[in-house]
Amino acid sequence: MTPRSKGIRELICVAGTLPRMAKADDLVIVERVIPAPPEEIFEFLADPGGHRMIDGSDSVRGPRNASHARLSLGAKFDMAMKLGIRYTMTNEVIEFEEGRRIAWRPRPAARLARSFGGRVWRYELDPVEGGTRVRETWDISRERWVFGWAGGLAVGAPGFRFMVKPERARASMAATLDHIERLVTRT
Repeated sequence: MTPRSKGIRELICVAGTLPRMAKADDLVIVERVIPAPPEEIFEFLADPGGHRMIDGSDSVRGPRNASHARLSLGAKFDMAMKLGIRYTMTNEVIEFEEGRRIAWRPRPAARLARSFGGRVWRYELDPVEGGTRVRETWDISRERWVFGWAGGLAVGAPGFRFMVKPERARASMAATLDHIERLVTRT
């Protein structure tokens, strides 16, 4: 290992442990009014078996758990994913208000990687004239990742953008809301 590569490795590892201010693009929010009641939209969000139908990123393959139990606060569900490679994420529902709000935090399913990740996907449903305002939020302000290479490990700081950039997330989220609208309005 050269002195330069050793210094870079140490810099990355130390930087990954420092606290930092949240950046404006740690949150991506997309919203629209869908002509349907919030309870009907919420049923799609609370059913992990239907997440592949609403996913706008085309990365969700389907639940890995044998049952497709309806989600509730504290519920955990594994989701088969593919974004270049196949992998599984274990999701935990961290916010739940029936018919109005649901959020989950995915983390890698592999036992050794469970302390990493930390992004939050949140859906908020507000009844408005003409239907429901659906707000989807992608929050990576507390995300952490570890990367390995021949010289050692590097820890990505909270908010580190691993695999998904804010612009891509925004486009995928808009497509997700399109899919939800098509499903609930059957158009």
